[in-house]
Amino acid sequence: MSDVAAIQNLVQKQKALKEEIAKIIVGQDEVVNEIVLSIFSGGHALLVGVPGLAKTLMVNTISQALGLDFKRIQFTPDLMPSDILGSEILDESRSFKFLKGPIFSNIILADEINRTPPKTQAALLEAMQEKAVTIAGHHYKLDLPFFVLATQNPIEQEGTYPLPEAQLDRFMFAIKLDYPSFAEEVQVVKSTTTDFTIKVNPLFTAQEIIDFQQLIRRIPVADNVIEYAVTLVSKTRPDNALATDYIKNYLDWGAGPRASQNLILAAKTNAALNGKYSPDIEDVQAVATGILRHRIIKNYKADAEGISEEMIIKKLF
Repeated sequence: MSDVAAIQNLVQKQKALKEEIAKIIVGQDEVVNEIVLSIFSGGHALLVGVPGLAKTLMVNTISQALGLDFKRIQFTPDLMPSDILGSEILDESRSFKFLKGPIFSNIILADEINRTPPKTQAALLEAMQEKAVTIAGHHYKLDLPFFVLATQNPIEQEGTYPLPEAQLDRFMFAIKLDYPSFAEEVQVVKSTTTDFTIKVNPLFTAQEIIDFQQLIRRIPVADNVIEYAVTLVSKTRPDNALATDYIKNYLDWGAGPRASQNLILAAKTNAALNGKYSPDIEDVQAVATGILRHRIIKNYKADAEGISEEMIIKKLF
């Protein structure tokens, strides 16, 4: 199949995917769109939202519709790295045998990732970066596609270990979940308080998703689009010549080079999902908020004046 035909096929399949997800998930179109973008870009996503907004249900539904294995890990203060990666045990013949942990799955939901100490967070983040784990000197490759969706509750800070900036940078997207609208909430209550069950049909195979991820990497990008993305990221750095007074006023730190890479990758995916054969500046702008939101660090002045990350990113355009 030619790349042009493959992109047309991807457009059809992702429309069907969103219809399948909508059977269970009411509204949240922007959130579903960003999760789908990060999966086909081969990145990971961080979901930030208060409890009860169907984060787990959403990830479970998406993994079923993608036809992928799904494991949920509930992060707690006493969770150990071996609880995620697996461990070696002595079997009956007194030889060591490796028992795989939940990380050996296609989609991992890391629930409340900020509830666990840095040592355990680091174990997961190494797997995210390397797509492999090392246990007792042995190297184990993870099954592809491999995708981590971590959730974080923005309210409770008691007994949590916030993710360091370097680790936040490993997530391609930071996705904000808001409460549903009145009409959406009515629909949620109607559909979840009866005995009617809905089946989600798998639409992809693991190999198809890997093929689509490789197809997206082959999409050509014009130099001016790459330069626009790099300029956008450079503008977030207060000590950069391109930074405006507004940025210098409200930001302590800007985004690093990984943000530029992710902007282009996500822009390629956004273009492909919309049936375009090359991304343009609009595609970069469409994905910029989710990609830059967790990579810029506001100062106390921005907090005092109620300036949000989203307002700062809009000013960059």
